[in-house]
Amino acid sequence: MTTDAPTPGEPALLSPEELSAVRHRLRRVQGQVGAIVGMLEEGRACGDVVHVLAAATAALNKTGYLLLNHAMRQCLTDPTSTPADLAKLEKLFLELA
Repeated sequence: MTTDAPTPGEPALLSPEELSAVRHRLRRVQGQVGAIVGMLEEGRACGDVVHVLAAATAALNKTGYLLLNHAMRQCLTDPTSTPADLAKLEKLFLELA
């Protein structure tokens, strides 16, 4: 198990359905970021901008945790996983925290 791109023959991190859900989440965040830029250009109130910024940040973090959840599950069920693989995932988890 590795946190890098899968090698040929290695299972993908996400199923097609899970990948679709992650793409949907990221596109929503992309829209929120675009809205933030527009709000700044329009001179909107700071509180309004920060509210949308906080929502985008939370959505992006949730997506990161979702990806890590899938990676951890794979690592725990993959008989070839090593303690180093788990340590890499833990480091990634702490980057999000």
